[in-house]
Amino acid sequence: MNVRLEAAAATRVFSSEAGIFDVDLQLAAGRIVALIGLNGAGKTTLMRVLLGMLRPDSGEVRLGGFRLAEAPLEEWAHVGHLVEYPLAYPELSARRNLELSARLRGVLDVESAVDRIMSELALDAYAGRRYRALSLGNKQRIGIAAALVHDPRVIVLDEPTNSLDPAGVIRLRESLVRRAGAGAAVLVSSHHLDEVARIADRIVVMNAGRLIGDLEVATPDIEHAFFEAVRADDERMAT
Repeated sequence: MNVRLEAAAATRVFSSEAGIFDVDLQLAAGRIVALIGLNGAGKTTLMRVLLGMLRPDSGEVRLGGFRLAEAPLEEWAHVGHLVEYPLAYPELSARRNLELSARLRGVLDVESAVDRIMSELALDAYAGRRYRALSLGNKQRIGIAAALVHDPRVIVLDEPTNSLDPAGVIRLRESLVRRAGAGAAVLVSSHHLDEVARIADRIVVMNAGRLIGDLEVATPDIEHAFFEAVRADDERMAT
């Protein structure tokens, strides 16, 4: 298994005592891992630790086999992410924002790369519109496009379907499946359990900062199975 990004016993605790605890997770080439959990379960914190936005208090994270602090720029150049909300220049157009994202990521043929991702996510009609004038759903699509414009080998997306309409969800799903098929390692968090079950190779449940187990992708009533897993874990922790 070609592991692109991994956490080993990663722990990060905040002053409130919330955080993530002893997390082991591997993201392998060609596989989509779905991370599910209730609000406050630690999904975003885990993604921030995986991406080096937060340092673990103990344990470690490796990118391409390198500890994060030692990972060369070449490895980081192949990472694409969207965590919490899109970052963009509000006064610039949708296309200009994507061009800047492509240049920052070292894309050589910027125009072609931006053309492809705008077509892929149906953004052509909004190319000349200022970012601040876009709807929430289209702002989200710009954030996703910025994360994918350089064809990354590691993709980390935090609740990417937020604010997307059904057509946007389908386009994102098709894009992630295609990219995983081409060898990308994908981690995506979502509250839409049925949706992630359609594309995930593995579904991991997070509760109270811990990974508590996996759900079978083919589980008939996956929402019920998820809530039962969380309830059982809460009961174990209370005893």
